Amino acid sequence: MLTTRVFLLSLFAMLAFAGNSLICRSALTHTGIDAASFTSIRIISGALVLWLIVRLRDGSFRYEGSWFSAFALFTYAAGFSFAYVSLPAGTGALLLFVAVQVTMISYGLYAGDRLQKRQMFGLLLAFIGLVYLLLPGVATPSIGSALLMLGSGVSWGVYSLHGRRAQDALLSTAGNFIRAVGFSAILSLFMLPRISVDASGLGYALLSGGLASGLGYVVWYKAMRYLKATSASTVQLSVPVIVAVGGVVLLNEPATFRLFFASVAILGGIVLVTFPRQSISVNGSGT
Repeated sequence: MLTTRVFLLSLFAMLAFAGNSLICRSALTHTGIDAASFTSIRIISGALVLWLIVRLRDGSFRYEGSWFSAFALFTYAAGFSFAYVSLPAGTGALLLFVAVQVTMISYGLYAGDRLQKRQMFGLLLAFIGLVYLLLPGVATPSIGSALLMLGSGVSWGVYSLHGRRAQDALLSTAGNFIRAVGFSAILSLFMLPRISVDASGLGYALLSGGLASGLGYVVWYKAMRYLKATSASTVQLSVPVIVAVGGVVLLNEPATFRLFFASVAILGGIVLVTFPRQSISVNGSGT
């Protein structure tokens, strides 16, 4: 049973992760900021918040991480932003979650885990849900944006897997964000002719990077110290649901049957894969 403290930490982290999708989608549709600028400001503000937290905790600044993880973090953040130019918040979060979990599960299989019949049925169910979501129709998301979000999820899954080796999650996350600033600067230079930032967009990006990303990741890693792998994965199942509801309530996005059916099939399938009678040890975090 979760203690009140762990519950509150987990709740804050999930709201922060869900908030990233809602903030990004809102910024790119209701303000003048472009996707590259949003990505860069998000990463820079996240790095600054993490730098401050490390200084307050340790009395001096040091960091860990790696360039490989930093690049994975950057490709996740960039794909996330560019995908949300046209993807509805709920659809984007669902695609991101699918890609993260499939990446983590695939690694588990590569490492020697074996699928039970229940897990195989779960994979089939999730695949059917994903195919239905992307089938041509009025409510079909843009294929290009969908692929960007799926790629973003793969990058986050790789980042999570690589980060499991970290001795200190805070120092590792801070180091990765700081290194990722360089990659985001290159992106901004490349997109310079299309750069556009207004006050509202800047505020959204700072909120996404400083609060929902920087502080959100720190709180989640702290909560994960007290959670089993399966519990951590279960908690994350709430993120696409929170985003879908938030998209309808806050962003006036349509609550379509296609998204509802796909969500039930995909999340239900992943539950079957991730939590069989003898669970495979796979979990990650994201958005």
